Amino acid sequence: MIDVRGRLKSPLQGVALALLLASAAHAADAPDPARFAPCVAELKAAAVARGVSPAGYEQLTAGLAPDLKVLDFLDYQPEFRTPIWDYLSGLVDDERVADGQAMLKTWRDTLAAVAARYRVDPATVVAVWGVESNFGRNFGSRPLLTSLSTLSCYGRRQAYFRGEFFDALKIVDAGDVKREQLTGSWAGAFGHTQFMPSTFLRLAVDFDGDGRRDLVGSVPDALASTANFLKKAGWRDDEVWGFEVRLPAGFDASGAGRRNKQPLATWSARGLTRIDGSPLAGEGNAGLLLPAGAKGPAFLVFRNFDAIYGYNAAESYALAIAHLADRLRGGGPFATPWPTDDAGLSRAERREVQTLLVARGHAIGSVDGMLGDASRAAIRVEQQRLGHAVDGRAGQKLLRALKENR
Repeated sequence: MIDVRGRLKSPLQGVALALLLASAAHAADAPDPARFAPCVAELKAAAVARGVSPAGYEQLTAGLAPDLKVLDFLDYQPEFRTPIWDYLSGLVDDERVADGQAMLKTWRDTLAAVAARYRVDPATVVAVWGVESNFGRNFGSRPLLTSLSTLSCYGRRQAYFRGEFFDALKIVDAGDVKREQLTGSWAGAFGHTQFMPSTFLRLAVDFDGDGRRDLVGSVPDALASTANFLKKAGWRDDEVWGFEVRLPAGFDASGAGRRNKQPLATWSARGLTRIDGSPLAGEGNAGLLLPAGAKGPAFLVFRNFDAIYGYNAAESYALAIAHLADRLRGGGPFATPWPTDDAGLSRAERREVQTLLVARGHAIGSVDGMLGDASRAAIRVEQQRLGHAVDGRAGQKLLRALKENR
């Protein structure tokens, strides 16, 4: 309750009131499933104006029902919320490097032809493939037309998702990809290298010559389309994406940033060297990337890094692609450790954590290396038992403790 001066009478009453108001607000804002069918019907005119055939729209939207769970993902992106050492440890591990090197051999001829046409090296193309779908093993399971129609009628960014919905309808309507094959992420990315529908229409290519641009059933089409994306984003085959550097003691990091590109001579004058201590050499402008601050790994990045960044606008994502490509060429891990005493886990180590959780009686579902809600809930229980900070995060400390306390 609130007194006559507008003050809460007690802290507990304040909490209760806040919960009541939050519950009421949630109920008022909860999406109404009954709005879905009228919304989809109203979108037909705009879809037809965008190039979807009237008959195709009616056929492809018949029977659609909303998937309101996708709304929960609108404000969650792991690239921005996950510590960089966790994010990279799961994307660039020995398992993915070995798989990627095998794919380089399996698709050697196709990749050579792709490189000849688009001037993007095979390792970078295969790195995108590995990060986006684990080399075709994980396309995502959500039907795109369901997800995109839901996001077109509820939540924020409806205008954006309507454009993607219409473009997805055009892809199926044109016969490039069958409706039942069009499954992917909650936001609408699909195929081996996870193109959004609008990106597909702009940049997908028919590289195998079967008359269809098929990023789901054709690895050659997917690899070539990825190379075409990077080329159009500004990729230069005579440049590197960047490299790890060593900062001098007491370095002033105020000028760091991917966009703040300076000549290599400028960075050299400020005391930067290659990670092995050798001087910077060559020409070109580079930005100083410090994904974990000046105490962690540091990189000078060039225009090719920006091209990768264009694929998914997150610097951690671009660094994962670039680093995996280097590892596929035979390079090693970063020389500078991350500034943490609890490093991240590889996918094999995450599966080990899950196996140990199952052995303790936790029902977490599949042991797949994907630490979802059930795994994190079990981790919190074990953290409480072990006397660790209870945050649901799995790192090296938790793995060691679980192994020691079997």
